[in-house]
Amino acid sequence: MPTYRVLMYSTPDAIQRLGGSAAVSELDEAVIEVAGITDDQLAVEYPPESSSSGSKVMHRLGWARSKLKAIGLLDNSERGVWSLNAEGTRFLDMKRDAAVDALLAADRDARARALKARRERDDQDDEADRPGDAQAPESAWKQELLGKLKEMDPTAFERLAKRLLREAGFINLTVTPASGDDGIDGVGAYKPSLVSFPIYFQCKRHKGSVGPGVVRDFRGAMTGRGEKGIIITTGAFTPAARKEATRDGAPPIDLIDGDDLCDLLKDYGLGLEVKERVVEEVTLKPEFFDSV
Repeated sequence: MPTYRVLMYSTPDAIQRLGGSAAVSELDEAVIEVAGITDDQLAVEYPPESSSSGSKVMHRLGWARSKLKAIGLLDNSERGVWSLNAEGTRFLDMKRDAAVDALLAADRDARARALKARRERDDQDDEADRPGDAQAPESAWKQELLGKLKEMDPTAFERLAKRLLREAGFINLTVTPASGDDGIDGVGAYKPSLVSFPIYFQCKRHKGSVGPGVVRDFRGAMTGRGEKGIIITTGAFTPAARKEATRDGAPPIDLIDGDDLCDLLKDYGLGLEVKERVVEEVTLKPEFFDSV
């Protein structure tokens, strides 16, 4: 299995091949190709008792991006687009052995700084603001939400998906009876302007990864009924599944993974309460004391 350090070396190369920037899905696909990762390696998942879930390689791809950002080689936007910065480009201009040595040294320095910062915050008993926690505030609520979603009854999860689609503008939603859905859980009409068209959807409460077979089967079930479909899952889609969803010559399938699902539920206020935190800022006014 490739370590995240190996993937750290392949990631800047993959971004450069994609033109200097890339969305996560296309970046993952490119790194897998650059690093020579096999389907068998992609299929290795964390055991059920692990705190992580899904493909180990996909998890390490995320770690590699985070590490590269921490050492200043990559930037990412709020929309999840990753790009090479000047330092990242300079790294690619180095010879391989020198680049690997520089990368490992930068990673060690970044981890040492993070450890020092964590210890300083521990000394101050500032537990609420500890950046060293593996679960950042955003990912923490998403993990909690995904855990709740995975515990839901399948029928209740379908109802939730139906509610979400209604909030997003779908009308005339119906849920297909479980006995004869052929992989289709429901259908609704989406009307962005004057014309509406049917969109079929499938809901899958997955703890791991969803592969291309699920996408192919769903598209097959749609044949003769419509050409627009959405698959909603609590898990993650493999790069092969995302490639299959946009395969040339086949009806495209929109994919909503667990992370996207959490964001949508938050955006539409379904099961989540968002509170804005007000930070008190205190500024000394020395002139007041001078005039006393």
